[in-house]
Amino acid sequence: MTDKVKGPASYFPSIEAKYGQPMTHWFDIVKSHGDLKHMEIVGKLKTDHGMGHGHANAVVAYVLKGDAK
Repeated sequence: MTDKVKGPASYFPSIEAKYGQPMTHWFDIVKSHGDLKHMEIVGKLKTDHGMGHGHANAVVAYVLKGDAK
């Protein structure tokens, strides 16, 4: 039996497929904006990279929680 991925990480396969970059690419972008607040970083991903709100929010939440390596 395999555990189903839950939370922000459940978006990662579709993010990689839709935007053509590995998750480490997006994690690095979020980390580079560490001086901004959560929703400000979400806004950057949306405006600068064309990412949808749900995907951007998931990536930012994951990184800011400290789960991204």
